[in-house]
Amino acid sequence: MSEHVQDVVVKCAQSLHVIRELRRHGMNDLALQAVNTSVVFAKLLYASSAWWGFAFATADDRNRIEAVIRRGVRVGLYPADGPTAAQLIQEHNDDTLFNFLLHCKQHVLHGLLPAENDHDYKLRPRPQPLPFLHHGPS
Repeated sequence: MSEHVQDVVVKCAQSLHVIRELRRHGMNDLALQAVNTSVVFAKLLYASSAWWGFAFATADDRNRIEAVIRRGVRVGLYPADGPTAAQLIQEHNDDTLFNFLLHCKQHVLHGLLPAENDHDYKLRPRPQPLPFLHHGPS
């Protein structure tokens, strides 16, 4: 197992232990689920697009990450029918997050994007929208 995945799994296990302690001290299940989502899943998903889809994550690494999710289900912190780690990572890949940032004007980082370019080019109309679809004589 890779060192990175080992570190993530250990940190998630430590966080789950703290969440169980919070439960013992009377915190309600809805708050515990919110803590699990914000702490454990943040650890799981951080930079996941950089290592999950490439050869950096072996099948054993992926199984260990999925085991963290199953452990959350077992202790009642995550719904049994919730997305798997692979689905969560696909859902939170860089392209998805960037598109959300690009189109959500309320996102805290939206204001840091450069202004859109608005060109006033007067180009002749094309018979079809894409230049490589031209079917006439070459």
